Amino acid sequence: MANSFKNRTLRGVGTTATAVGAAVAASTETTLIGMTIANTTSGVINVTVTLTDNAGSPGPYTTNLVKDAPIPTGGSLVVLGGDQKVCLMTGDIIKVKSNTANSADVIMSFLEIT
Repeated sequence: MANSFKNRTLRGVGTTATAVGAAVAASTETTLIGMTIANTTSGVINVTVTLTDNAGSPGPYTTNLVKDAPIPTGGSLVVLGGDQKVCLMTGDIIKVKSNTANSADVIMSFLEIT
C-alpha cells in the first residue's frame, strides 16, 4: 500500500456547497488531518462544512462537520487538526459553503492510502 500526504485548496468559496477536491477514489482510504478556512472579506462570514457518505445504504448521507460557524474579518477557522481526524472511504466527499459570495479560501490536508 502506498501512502501519500496531500493538500487540496479552494479559493473564493461562496453560497453554493463546493467540493474540496474529488470524491475518494475506489480502493482508496483517506484520513483528513487538517482543514483551515480563511475569511477573505471585510465582514464576518458563516461557513458550513459537510461530509457526504456515498457508500452508505440506502445513502447518500450528508453530515455537518460544522454548521454556520462564524469567521471574523481577517480570521480563520480550523475545522480539522490536532487530535481531530476524519476517515473517508470510497465515494466520500467534503464540501464547503459560505453565507457570502466569494468569501472564503480553504486548505485541506490528508493522508491518502492506495
